Amino acid sequence: MRRRLDGVLLLDKPAGIGSNAVLQALKRLYAAAKAGHAGTLDPLASGLLPVLFGEATKFSQLALDADKEYVTRAQLGVTTTTADAEGQVLERRPCNVHDADIEPALAAFRGELEQVPPMYSALKHGGRPLYALARAGREVPRAPRRVRVLELELLHFAADSLELRIRCSKGTYIRTLVEDIGRALGCGAHVAALRRTATGAFRIEDAVTLEQLQSDTAAARDARLLPLERLLGGLPRVDLPAALAERFALGQALRMEQAPLGQCSVYGQQGRLLGLGEGRVAGELRPRRLVNHASG
Repeated sequence: MRRRLDGVLLLDKPAGIGSNAVLQALKRLYAAAKAGHAGTLDPLASGLLPVLFGEATKFSQLALDADKEYVTRAQLGVTTTTADAEGQVLERRPCNVHDADIEPALAAFRGELEQVPPMYSALKHGGRPLYALARAGREVPRAPRRVRVLELELLHFAADSLELRIRCSKGTYIRTLVEDIGRALGCGAHVAALRRTATGAFRIEDAVTLEQLQSDTAAARDARLLPLERLLGGLPRVDLPAALAERFALGQALRMEQAPLGQCSVYGQQGRLLGLGEGRVAGELRPRRLVNHASG
């Protein structure tokens, strides 16, 4: 029997399994009627995967749009078909990289960049995922995308590998970034390991493993869920009086002198979350996503 369940689970996804497979396992474990996740991690990658249940799925875009943080180990001197350790080796080159070479190379990849999405990605071309075309031996043109690398820090350097911490905007391909860094260093590179450590304000330190959840009692599992409000925590907050709260909950736009521009979290009486609002013009607040508080 599936049940109505609303909340956010911060999962520490293990490597070796896809995000959707983990999601389905959690949906069964929680007996949840509805679930989704906020940002796919490749099977190779581990780390923070926000899993959204019930009404929380309405706000998945907020987490998808948030900045992300990763720690990656880049293997130098080897390029692969997928730009990670799961691909076939394309080329091996001598790795004559020295400490003095690294910072100038990294500096070129901080700030706004244009990235060409890899062929081994879930983006679609003509209705088909790029990875399906790549597996069939086809390569198609991909338009570059504007991304931001907010922080790029060297954590450790060995003779043939770099460990990097990266904070970046949504849509940034770490595999492409590592491949480009390897090219700048003159030896090539691929992602040997990848771990997501943050999504917006959510941190890996607050995540739970699948093994911990499986050993929990049902009550302990439910207690690990965060409330919906945590997804909207970084937005301006608007508290509405009863009459306006009722109209907002019905999906009506409000005339409000103090309505903020842009997205905001909207609350009614007794601090009850009503949903996501947006001010597009001064003095007007429109509902974007509404929370259904009905039970069952």
